Amino acid sequence: MIIGLESSCDESAVALFDEKAGIVFERISSQIKLHAKYGGVVPELASREHVKNFIPLLKDLKNFGVSEAKLIAVTKEPGLPGCINIGLAVAKALSLILRLPVMEINHLHGHLFSPFIPIHAQDPKAFFSTLKEYLPQLGLLVSGGNTILFEISEDLVVTTIAETQDDAAGEAFDKGAKLLGLPYPGGNLIEKFARLGNAQKYQFPRAFLKKSDMKFSFSGLKTSLRYFLEKFEGSFTPHINDICASYQEAIVDTLSIKVSHALERCSFYKSIGISGGVSNNDTLREKISTLAAKFGKKIIFPLRHHTGDNATMIAFAAYVYTVFFKRP
Repeated sequence: MIIGLESSCDESAVALFDEKAGIVFERISSQIKLHAKYGGVVPELASREHVKNFIPLLKDLKNFGVSEAKLIAVTKEPGLPGCINIGLAVAKALSLILRLPVMEINHLHGHLFSPFIPIHAQDPKAFFSTLKEYLPQLGLLVSGGNTILFEISEDLVVTTIAETQDDAAGEAFDKGAKLLGLPYPGGNLIEKFARLGNAQKYQFPRAFLKKSDMKFSFSGLKTSLRYFLEKFEGSFTPHINDICASYQEAIVDTLSIKVSHALERCSFYKSIGISGGVSNNDTLREKISTLAAKFGKKIIFPLRHHTGDNATMIAFAAYVYTVFFKRP
């Protein structure tokens, strides 16, 4: 069994993962209500909340066979330094108490392996042989802090193909929602309004559309929305469905175009993996699924509750490293 700890931003999370049974225990303590009144995460407040939240989470963990654990996996980077340090401190304390080694996991690797968790659940014993059916994989990690297109080789070597030059896609959703007067976090509200709107009603820019420009940028899109709203004649509230639909379409379209470019450049990918908080967006899922069918690729997503920051993905990444790379 592997204990997983996550504290890279505003989610305090603990999990227990077993290679034979899968997810034994997982809990997340969210800080959304605390940060909502500020319109975004306040790092100092987030760090203080982690100190409070981990205590009850660890008490719950005690009841789920923690004595059988062999390893502690904890997020090391990237993230808010103060928040990450709280998680590392908790991991070191548990290490001393339980006399277990600690494995520090890259937070992004936790996300990129998260689509494989449901595959492991289907047949834990055959997981690593089944894994070969999906590798090499083209992955898209889309969250509030990161937008990265990457490759996972047959040897599980991760290579970055494209990444954002400024704002991430999730940030564009949340900041766009703030411009529209929607409460934080507003990305899911944009999606909600977009379902009732016409995505072709307004035109918002897409950056770096050439095949040679393998990178993302969403800061210009956000600025475009701000100027659009400033120049809008009358109140934009009656048109919010169409605005949200058109704005969302620009984000999703940009992501799908880059995935398409990567598939055109390299035909050897066996699958596409989508992860991160924005992978919960149904329009994105539909567009990438259509692309996968067009190019004849398998497509996998994380479980809905694993798209955001969670400790299960950290424990699972440690499991993959431990078995595949024979790390202690």
